[in-house]
Amino acid sequence: METKLKLGVLGSGSGSNMQAIMDAIESGELNAEIVLVMSDFPDAYILERARKAGLRAEVIDCAGYKTKFPDESQAAVAQALKSAEVDIVCLAGFMRLVKQPLLDIFPNRIINIHPSVLPAYPGLMAWKQAVDDGASESGCTVHYVDAGMDTGPIIMQAKVPVLSADTAETLHQRIQLEEHRIYPAAIKQIATKL
Repeated sequence: METKLKLGVLGSGSGSNMQAIMDAIESGELNAEIVLVMSDFPDAYILERARKAGLRAEVIDCAGYKTKFPDESQAAVAQALKSAEVDIVCLAGFMRLVKQPLLDIFPNRIINIHPSVLPAYPGLMAWKQAVDDGASESGCTVHYVDAGMDTGPIIMQAKVPVLSADTAETLHQRIQLEEHRIYPAAIKQIATKL
């Protein structure tokens, strides 16, 4: 039997993409286990979701910063992930920019899911950017994380049409359905290359 891939998940919100990964593991679609879940918000639902599933869940101390990810915090997160023997770090709605030392300790092993077909609409609220721009198409992208904002090499993408009646919210809901489908699939694809 092949070894289970050990995943670490960093998230800032509800953790719906982590749930999709857990569902893929439970169904046998993905031979992996989530060994550590971390969030920069103590009351983020992703932590509660993790604890309910019996997973190790920890809060990231960002030294009081609202959006910055201080070097000391990144070093502490890197150490925690390393101690948990994580193979792949999955960003699931994590709203801070990852840099060194995390990128150095996990080179080409940090992935992210972004709600647009990159390189279109990087950054925050990509679904709203697409609607505001009058785009006919949006979607989602799983990509490797580098030092830029949503600029790393693309692993997998899915397209979603922007309908004339779409609001930012309705488009986001449809994009999330695709996110939940392709994130576990992308992890499975990466696992074959490790």
